[in-house]
Amino acid sequence: SGPSVGSSPQPPLIGYASVGGQVTSKSPTDNYHHSRYFLSIMPPSPLQTLTLFGTSADPPTAGHQSILRWLASQYDYVAVWAADNPMKSGQTPLAHRMAMLCLVVQTLQADYPNLQLHPELSDAHTFNTIRRAQAHWGQISGQMSDPNTVEMTFVLGSDLLEQLPRWYRIEDLLAQVKLLVIPRPGYPIAVSDRHRLEQLGARYQIANLRPPAVSSSRYRNRGDRTVVPPDVAAYIDAQHLYA
Repeated sequence: SGPSVGSSPQPPLIGYASVGGQVTSKSPTDNYHHSRYFLSIMPPSPLQTLTLFGTSADPPTAGHQSILRWLASQYDYVAVWAADNPMKSGQTPLAHRMAMLCLVVQTLQADYPNLQLHPELSDAHTFNTIRRAQAHWGQISGQMSDPNTVEMTFVLGSDLLEQLPRWYRIEDLLAQVKLLVIPRPGYPIAVSDRHRLEQLGARYQIANLRPPAVSSSRYRNRGDRTVVPPDVAAYIDAQHLYA
């Protein structure tokens, strides 16, 4: 479990198991050294549904917790990571965001062991992430007539729908995975959004989920500690983030 409020959590050392089963350990940045390891392991077999959720996590909030719980209850396996969005500026260093997201995942794993952090999937371009995930699990999405095929679904917040056409190789990306759109408060999914997805050739669903009306920007702009989990708040204090 993560540190309690008032402790001084350090960035967890993040490792993951390779496809061949050899466990490697790597830190988010070269200067991170800590005794606690977080292993992102290969999911159990057989596996039919896999969801991929990259998020800025700047910082991760109760909203992220709600989404992760829901995904883990709906899919065989949930792979999550902190991502750099090239269309966002002034982001907190990726290593810190990955470490905070690690703390959130750790607190949920007792109830949802099918939820794992996969830092190796993080990339500025989601197309590269999808290719990496396909190599990692050795399957390509969408061929459900083959019982050995893993169906991959990429998770996207409704706040990102407007920028989706500008993503790197977006049509090639959408040909490889299904899309799950998570409604976000303040970003209603309009008819024009659905039309845009159809023009791009997306196979998509709208999640039957209403996350809490909290956002990372509420913490960054107002310092509202009620929106972040206690472990994350303690980490932010210890690392002097968002000061």
